[in-house]
Amino acid sequence: MQIDTYDPGDFYDELFEGVGTPRSQAAPLINRIKSLSIDELQQRQAAAQSALFKLGATFNVYSDNQGTERILPFDIIPRVVSAPDWEWLERGLKQRIRALNLFLDDIYNDQNILKDGVIPAEIIQSSKGFLEPCKGFSPPHGIWCHITGTDLVRDRDGQWYVLEDNLRCPSGVSYVLENRRVMKTTFPLVFNQLPIMPVDDYPSQLLETLLNLAPSGLPDPTVVVMTPGTYNSAYFEHSFLAQQMGIELVEGRDLVVADGYLQMRTTKGLQRVDVVYRRIDDDFLDPQAFRSDSMLGVPGLMEVYRQGRVALANAPGTGVADDKVIYAYVPKMVEYYLNEEQIIPNVPTYLCWEPADQAYVLDHLDELVVKAANESGGYGMLIGPHATEEERAAFAEKISAQPRNYIAQPTLTLSRVPTLVGDRFEGCHVDLRPYILYGKEIYVSPGGFTRVALRKGSLVVNSSQGGGGKDTWVIANPSQSPSQQQSQS
Repeated sequence: MQIDTYDPGDFYDELFEGVGTPRSQAAPLINRIKSLSIDELQQRQAAAQSALFKLGATFNVYSDNQGTERILPFDIIPRVVSAPDWEWLERGLKQRIRALNLFLDDIYNDQNILKDGVIPAEIIQSSKGFLEPCKGFSPPHGIWCHITGTDLVRDRDGQWYVLEDNLRCPSGVSYVLENRRVMKTTFPLVFNQLPIMPVDDYPSQLLETLLNLAPSGLPDPTVVVMTPGTYNSAYFEHSFLAQQMGIELVEGRDLVVADGYLQMRTTKGLQRVDVVYRRIDDDFLDPQAFRSDSMLGVPGLMEVYRQGRVALANAPGTGVADDKVIYAYVPKMVEYYLNEEQIIPNVPTYLCWEPADQAYVLDHLDELVVKAANESGGYGMLIGPHATEEERAAFAEKISAQPRNYIAQPTLTLSRVPTLVGDRFEGCHVDLRPYILYGKEIYVSPGGFTRVALRKGSLVVNSSQGGGGKDTWVIANPSQSPSQQQSQS
């Protein structure tokens, strides 16, 4: 199948309005693809995948008995986002992060949103992400969520929705940067034609965000990236970001609390650390404050943190906002804290701990997607229409036994993008994870990580479940400054 006979079918397609009719923002790309044979495209696809392999863009799957390290599958047909779409999404993402940050600061301090009955207190208290050691604390500048990856989807009618929030240790931005580097050599002529917004300033924006957290009065703060180690699923990203920012990559064993400060072991002795971009879960940060069996963290780290002698990004305790039950209350948070209506809507959500919602969910399991409140990576999920009767029955038992632990949502018809599968183009479902940095101001990196479900008909885009990635091209508005419009050609 050639690209000009590609049929988007009964789906919202990101590149085509209909058979042979590309969307205006994608027309130069489609014209370029039409000028290439399938053999040429396959050669470019192979070259792109080989380049990513040489760059080391890998991830690990813990349950994979065929070896843990994999190359993330990459498709060279990018997703293209129009300027009006992106401007709207950017406003909505900034609004959401402001509200979530105010929520975090509130529930760990005054808890006004609970006292006013906007969110039931038991929902917060029963959340696995709510950390008692963080109560009564306010991080530097009152910012809890410094780095966020918010998952967005587009339904059949073209409407965008927020699918979930990722405020603990969101991953994937390294693939955004490496995919773009590869794509500029794959379609150089298109990059010259289209005003594609750049993404390569993300590491400098991230470093600036982290430096903003350093205790005041330090002339040259020391910032590090803290990784659980080489066997972590996102270790490539940890080392990549440390290298891009020009800072040290450390493990817990490289750090120690000494003389009241967090310090790093070096060949010249101990060196004070002022800011930690931690890519390690809350529970493992400090065996004295959380899991006593943690071998990954630093004893005493939380005490130094509470004294304001080191900053952590993201702040411990942000995971409560990742809870999929609490996700359902974000529209109320926006109204409560900002006195605004939510810009990007949530997916309609049924809360299984509410009797009426639970009854509806159990009666409609064949129509709904059911998710565990604190799982990620596509695990702990039932896609009702694609599940067997036995799988639905097993989930019904789980919901009845632990209703607080589950939500359910309608099965959205995710938008699709043409994808090169063998010698033909097939429409594959996608989502989008933009990355938002909260420093002195809120910065949204243009585009984000488009994850694509490479299994035919699949709605699961997670890399651990067979998904891959695409580059995301945001087309600049002509009114933007020349620096915003640079095409990276």
